[in-house]
Amino acid sequence: MKLLIKGGRVVDPAAGINGENDILVEDGKISAVGNNLSVSGTAGGAETIDAAGKLVLPGLIDMHVHLREPGFEAKETIATGTRAAAMGGFTGVACMPNTNPVIDSRALVEFINSRAASEGLVNVYPIGAVTKGSKGEELAEIGDMKLAGAVGISDDGHPVMNAQLMRLAMEYAGMFGLPVISHCEDLNLVADGVMHEGYQSTVYGLKGITRAAEETMVARDIILAELTGARLHIAHISTAGSVDLVRMAKKRGLNITAEATPHHFSLTDEAVGNYDTATKVNPPLRGEEDVEAVREGLRDGTIDVIATDHAPHAVEEKDVEFNYAPFGIVGLETAVGLSFRELVEPGILTVEDLVMKMSVNPARILGLVKGTLKPGADADITIIDPDLKEKVDISRFETKGKNSPFGGWELKGLPVATIVGGRVVMRDRRLWQENDKIRNTSGG
Repeated sequence: MKLLIKGGRVVDPAAGINGENDILVEDGKISAVGNNLSVSGTAGGAETIDAAGKLVLPGLIDMHVHLREPGFEAKETIATGTRAAAMGGFTGVACMPNTNPVIDSRALVEFINSRAASEGLVNVYPIGAVTKGSKGEELAEIGDMKLAGAVGISDDGHPVMNAQLMRLAMEYAGMFGLPVISHCEDLNLVADGVMHEGYQSTVYGLKGITRAAEETMVARDIILAELTGARLHIAHISTAGSVDLVRMAKKRGLNITAEATPHHFSLTDEAVGNYDTATKVNPPLRGEEDVEAVREGLRDGTIDVIATDHAPHAVEEKDVEFNYAPFGIVGLETAVGLSFRELVEPGILTVEDLVMKMSVNPARILGLVKGTLKPGADADITIIDPDLKEKVDISRFETKGKNSPFGGWELKGLPVATIVGGRVVMRDRRLWQENDKIRNTSGG
C-alpha cells in the first residue's frame, strides 16, 4: 500500500505547490510531499513511479458525465464509463440522473453507490434529479437523496420549464447545501432545431437552435438564484451572451458557477458540414464568436469548470440521418488532450488554471474533500506527460460510445497515470488490474 512518485512537477494550487517534488502515498493517503523522499523507516518498500518531466496533479474530476446505468446499458455502464474515465486521467466523475429509471430517490442513489463500489475503477458521485422522473411536475425527494450521497441536483437533458418549480428546487437545495446544476434551454425556442441557428444552418439545410434558447434560461435561473440565495451551476455554457450573463452575475456577488465542454471550445458549427452525427450535441456547436467568448470566459475565470458532458450512444443510434440522430458526444478520453491543445498550448490557460478548472473547482462546487495533494488527503492523483503526442483512435476507446468527431486529431499533453485512493488504475496509457499486471482491453 505504498507508492512513491519521484521527480515530477507537482502542481497543486490548493496547497500553493508548483515545482519539482516527490510524493509518498501510504494506505491510500498522501503521506508526504517534498524533495528526496524515501520509504526508509517504514516497513517494506514502495512501488516507484518515475515522473521526471511530467506533471503530477490532484486527481481530475469530471462533474458532468452520463454513465447511462441503470436502463441504458447498451450505451454505457458504470464499469465501462469509469474505465474510460481512468484512461482519460479522471479519478472521479459525477453522473447525471437521466437514466431509466431516473435517479430521483434515495434507493436509486444507493444503487449507483453500490454499483460503483463493486464495478467502478474511479470514484463516482451521483447527482439526483430535480423533479420526479425529470418530468418537471413535482420535486424529487432532495433531502433523502442528499442523505444517500447525492452531491447535487439536476434535470440535465430536461430543462425545468416551470419557473416556480425551479424556485422551490433552489430553496430546498439550499436547505441541504446542494448545488442546482441547470440545463438551460427553452424548449419552445428550441422547437425541432438540430444545430446552431445561423449562416451554417442555412447552408447545410438544417433547422437551427437560436442562442436565445439558452440565454433566456440562463437569465431566468440567475434571477431565481438571486431571489433564493441558491448555489447555481450553469451546465455546458455555449454562447457569448450566456458568458456575459454569468460574468455580470459574478460581479454582483451572486453564487453562480459555470462549466464549458472541450467540444464547445474546440469546434464551431462549421464542423457539422459533413453531417457527422457525432457533431450533433446539445447545446449545439456554436459560431466562432461564441467559441472565442467561451475561451475568454475560461481565461478570465467567468467559467469555473471544464466538464465533458460525456454522452455515449450505441453505434446504430448515431448511424442515421442527422435529423434523427440523438444529441451527444463522448469526451472522457479526449478532454485532457483537447484542453492542452486548445487552451494550454495557445496560452489561454496555465497548467495551474487547468488544475483549478478540472480538479479544485469541481471538488469545491460538489462539496468533495478532494482537489489537493496535501498530506492527509486522499491519494487521488493524475500524472500527465505534457510532451506526449497521440492521434485519437476511436476504435480503442474504453467507453462503449464511439460518437466522437475527434478521430484522427493529434493531441499533445496526455494522462499517463491515474491513481485512485493510492491504487494505480491506469499507467502508461493502459488500464491496470488489481494485481498491477497491465491489461489492455483496446488491442494496443
